Amino acid sequence: MSDIKGLFNEELIILNLEAKDDKDAIRQLANRLFKAGYVKESFIEAIIEREANYPTGLSSGDMGVAIPHTDATHVNKAALAIGILKEPVKFHMMGMPEESVSVNIIFMMAIDEPSKHLEMLKTLMTIFQQNDLLNRMRKARKFEEIANIFENAI
Repeated sequence: MSDIKGLFNEELIILNLEAKDDKDAIRQLANRLFKAGYVKESFIEAIIEREANYPTGLSSGDMGVAIPHTDATHVNKAALAIGILKEPVKFHMMGMPEESVSVNIIFMMAIDEPSKHLEMLKTLMTIFQQNDLLNRMRKARKFEEIANIFENAI
């Protein structure tokens, strides 16, 4: 999965994503994956349900990130959708669902093989530990900028 940049493309990145809450943001990204054929229609509700039961919000430096995902049974082809939020939205925190974090960037994972799940998470965690990369990503205005950030990070 070190070739994570091969899992996303321009149609799967939403810059200046406007969302009223976490469910709206998740729905918009999941719909993007569905319309592009990467996931089954069942993915949309499955990912919202999983996020409600197992939240994925994380605090990373001076911003929040979320990594919503669900079972491989809802995925046609592996992909990574990215939403750079225009204004942060609250997500419940991973491991502390009673707490919330203001999320600026969402990394939605559509993993088609359960064995690849951990590898994808490790790669993303490497990126999350580099606050300067996340800030550059948050300020990106073009798909190419996001692609370059990923290419240089991995």
